Amino acid sequence: MKFTKMQGLGNDYVYIDCFSEQVAKPEELAIRIADRHFGVGGDGLILICPSKIAPVRMRMFNADGSEGKMCGNGARCVARYAYDHGLVKGRSFDIETGAGIRHAEVGESLVTIDMGEAVLDGELEEAITVDGKATRMTPVNVGNPHAVYLVDSLETLRGLDLDKIGPAYEHHPRFPEGVNSEFLYIESPTELHMRVYERGSGETLACGTGATAVAFAAMRLGRATEKVTVHLLGGDLMLERLSDGHFRMTGPAVEVFSGNYFSE
Repeated sequence: MKFTKMQGLGNDYVYIDCFSEQVAKPEELAIRIADRHFGVGGDGLILICPSKIAPVRMRMFNADGSEGKMCGNGARCVARYAYDHGLVKGRSFDIETGAGIRHAEVGESLVTIDMGEAVLDGELEEAITVDGKATRMTPVNVGNPHAVYLVDSLETLRGLDLDKIGPAYEHHPRFPEGVNSEFLYIESPTELHMRVYERGSGETLACGTGATAVAFAAMRLGRATEKVTVHLLGGDLMLERLSDGHFRMTGPAVEVFSGNYFSE
């Protein structure tokens, strides 16, 4: 089976071109192929498929085999692959995702994705107790669930041991289906810093829907402008909220290598 490894700010997935390949059990394949020791290695598996309502369709699976509805970095990479490999005509086209249609614009080095609307999924500053610690978070839905936690300094953000504390946030009873957890430091109204513990994958270097969630939360809290730069461990994403409420996300999408995977 042919595959392509791609990454957006270090948020790396294994991509299968289902215009020419067939994947019978993607949930099982995702676990094997995403393994960084015994597989190709990545944060998960993304299938680039034909669609009846758009030029291409994206199916995204986390490293644990669970299927997600949307992945911003993944969608940018799908757009880059589809354009570079001739699956679409032109640099501007739609992608079908589990969260609906997302419009893509492929530039020379950067790709822009319409992330749709972010929605407040509870109280703006909701009280919550995680692993015995009382705190507050902003619940946001960006086609998938997010919980945004403010921290008081960049040093605090950098010092978080997400491998240790992340599971308690991901599997909190407030979110029975699990949740992506973002930890946010607001440097200024235009500069945000975040780390993310992704549902089904653990800490990743970047998360496009997570960056959208923290931008939305900061804006709703009155602490950010309508256009921000989000600094992640893997690099920067530019987020802009348009007059219709949709977020446009711009960042890199890079093809790393291709090869053949010999499945068991």
